[in-house]
Amino acid sequence: MKEVLKKRTRKYAVDCWSLCSKFPISREYNAFCNQLIRCSSSVGANYRAACRAKSTADFINKLKIVEEEADESMYFLELLLEISDKEHLEIKRLHVEGNELLSIVVSSIKTMRNRKS
Repeated sequence: MKEVLKKRTRKYAVDCWSLCSKFPISREYNAFCNQLIRCSSSVGANYRAACRAKSTADFINKLKIVEEEADESMYFLELLLEISDKEHLEIKRLHVEGNELLSIVVSSIKTMRNRKS
């Protein structure tokens, strides 16, 4: 499962980057696209860090960062959906993927907290 999620989070970052490359270069789009690229790539980077955690508490803390970054990615996808008249299908697909990744991470955090108790 760990390797599947590593690949999936990497693909999510690449797909968000690819989406952003389709928008016009402007101050307005760049602001949202730059943030989406940062937070979507941070999902995978922080998941990889969580896989190298030194303790259960460290693992949970790193997964909390993944949770925040996935939620932030979804926010910027929602903004792009609202302001743009293009790429709606891809934005919605990435939003669904972000939500699925977020659900997996939240479930993992709950599982680890219950084991810790």
